[in-house]
Amino acid sequence: MRTLATALLFAAGLAAQTLDRTKPPETPAIPAYKLPPVYETKLPNGLAVVLAEDSRFPLVTVRLAVQAGSKFDPAELPGVSDAVAALLTQGTKTRKSRQIAEELASMGGTLNGQSTPDSLILAASSLAENAPRLLGLVGDVVLNANFPEDEVALQNQNRKQTLMAQRSQADFLVREKFSTVVFGSHPYAHTGPTLASLDHMERKALIDFRDSYLTPNRACLIVLGRLPPRAQIMKTIQDQFGSWVSKEAPAYAPATPPGARRQIVLVDRPGSAQADIRAGRLASGYDSPELFPMTVGAAILGGSADSRLFNDIREKRGFAYDAHTEMDRRQEAGVFAAVTEVRNDVVEPAMQALLDDLTDMGKERVTAEELSGNKNYLSGRYLLRMEAQAGLADQLVLVKVMGLPNDYIETYTTHVRSVEPDQIEAAAKKYISPEGSAIVVVGDAAKIQKALEKFGTVTVSKPE
Repeated sequence: MRTLATALLFAAGLAAQTLDRTKPPETPAIPAYKLPPVYETKLPNGLAVVLAEDSRFPLVTVRLAVQAGSKFDPAELPGVSDAVAALLTQGTKTRKSRQIAEELASMGGTLNGQSTPDSLILAASSLAENAPRLLGLVGDVVLNANFPEDEVALQNQNRKQTLMAQRSQADFLVREKFSTVVFGSHPYAHTGPTLASLDHMERKALIDFRDSYLTPNRACLIVLGRLPPRAQIMKTIQDQFGSWVSKEAPAYAPATPPGARRQIVLVDRPGSAQADIRAGRLASGYDSPELFPMTVGAAILGGSADSRLFNDIREKRGFAYDAHTEMDRRQEAGVFAAVTEVRNDVVEPAMQALLDDLTDMGKERVTAEELSGNKNYLSGRYLLRMEAQAGLADQLVLVKVMGLPNDYIETYTTHVRSVEPDQIEAAAKKYISPEGSAIVVVGDAAKIQKALEKFGTVTVSKPE
């Protein structure tokens, strides 16, 4: 025994001597994601149904996604979709809001609504044994929500308080203005309700929106988890959603977003100690061949604490605590943005550094190390997200809402790992290069306007 122990220690010593600690260990091959069994069908009223078996946990996760997002808000009443999503769960013809909450608690469940630019989504979950009850509750709120007057008034009051708090933050103001600059007259330009629209957010407007847009032929129901036998779960779905009446929605003909052009907009916020900067433009959507080159390119530029922007603007120059990129993809457009917040006294060199980094993405070939590291990062993060039922449910919603191929989820990591440097360079020249970018800055105009004018004509505005 002593001889064996000595031999093992000797072997370990030799291994330690040959280990090169100056290099990180190699990342093993990251596999593609394998979907659990998925079954798709439609009810006679047009409701698309997706069932996905996941027996790892005694849980069930539900998503009901309807083409009823904020882009369908009436122009004179932005925020209706947001209000409908919040109030669907606050009372029905047979249940008060407290009863809904108590019923959810009794089944270990959650249920909430959310409005996105394209869709209104009900998200629910519970213990698997309560799947029929959960589906019954989801069906009740989407078919029978009655938007009680007291709940509408309370929602409007709370939303006003939230909005006022948001509008005191430079980050919110720069996002808001960037949307209006990039999207122009397109409905994507508005990001939510206004204080004025909340004064007119009445029960009738919510009912009209619900009756116009929340219809089964515009919806997809996803049920994921440890499910009952298929015939049983389909009977439950038919019982709960079969009476939902199909109808055509009002015509939707949005204005075309403005073309890409260089412009600088300064939102004057007197007293600001820093400038919040957002530079970008319309970019590749989900239907674009540049989808994955832009995904990888944006990650290399500003997707992590080892990105070009972070290393340059924060680590090398010390201009900001953070510098990163964002990709926001919707049904009708994608948006790319580079984001940072810098001290007033370094606005000019920080802006120059940001624009140089954007320009270099279309000129300097990405290195093998950058490419490999970010492919691993994106692929690994995707697989980790899919470990949770909610992550898979949200990706199934994405596929259905955006009209993506059915194999999008399983081929995601393959597409990421197939991106080549020349593809990134071409996409960067088209979408990242700052020549056609909108630059929106929120800050104290008296202190930073002259610095910004070094980069072009500056349009000054007040917070809306």
